[in-house]
Amino acid sequence: MQRRDLFRLMPALAAAPWHAAEPAVRSRLRSAICAYSFRRELESGAMRYDDLVRMAVDLDLDGLDLTVYWFPNTTDEFLMPLRNLANRSGVPIYSISIRTNMCQPTAELQAKEVASIRQWVDVASKLGAGHIRVFGGDVPRGRTEDEAADWVTEILTAASSYAAAHGVILGLENHGGITLRAERIIQIVKKVNSPWVGINLDTGNFRENFYEQIRMCLPYAVNAQFKTVMRGLKGEVEPSDWERIVKMFAESGYKGYLALEYEENRPAREAFPPLMRKLRDLARQHSRR
Repeated sequence: MQRRDLFRLMPALAAAPWHAAEPAVRSRLRSAICAYSFRRELESGAMRYDDLVRMAVDLDLDGLDLTVYWFPNTTDEFLMPLRNLANRSGVPIYSISIRTNMCQPTAELQAKEVASIRQWVDVASKLGAGHIRVFGGDVPRGRTEDEAADWVTEILTAASSYAAAHGVILGLENHGGITLRAERIIQIVKKVNSPWVGINLDTGNFRENFYEQIRMCLPYAVNAQFKTVMRGLKGEVEPSDWERIVKMFAESGYKGYLALEYEENRPAREAFPPLMRKLRDLARQHSRR
């Protein structure tokens, strides 16, 4: 090929898809801390959110999922220094986790719930987080699950418009109540039908057919929180098979974070680091092209 021919080809080469010569990425798994793991320490003041940023650096992790329950406030005086530390540390605050109850039977209560989610979207935006974990809530006494599912759908639909305008995804967690079963949470997410709404998949919150329900939710997962155990309907407890679950995420083509949410009795400062290293290594091992 002559030099002049190469120059003629250069605009076409520049316009070609950047991935044309690369194999498609099948999964992209990233490790993260879920702040709820340190709920006792954060509530007592023994730890601050800054400490979680530094821990993520020490453990060579990819991100932080910040449960907001122990934020001292949501002013810029608190949020901006935290974001600055995270940015300078190379640790994205990619998610915040908030309390919601979307099983609200009246228009007034539904509007109040939407307004609350919008306020937290503003907080997420200030922190640079692109995801918020939300709860569906419990079906009120005397009302049906179908009715409650419709209320959740309506609230998520309304809230997702505001979230979309700020680049924030709402992840509905499988957290008992209206979201106890995979079929129902999938139904809600599909009915909302928005790229800004998905499932915050908690691997320890189903009460039966654990692995099958996880598998069902994977196509809709926008974030994941890993538990160390699974608890059945009768209170039976079994260790969570992380190797199996991470493989499931990888095989599904999931691209996102696996956050460790530690809930057991041993002090988190002792138990969390080795568990987090295990999950981090599994994520790296199974993140594949």
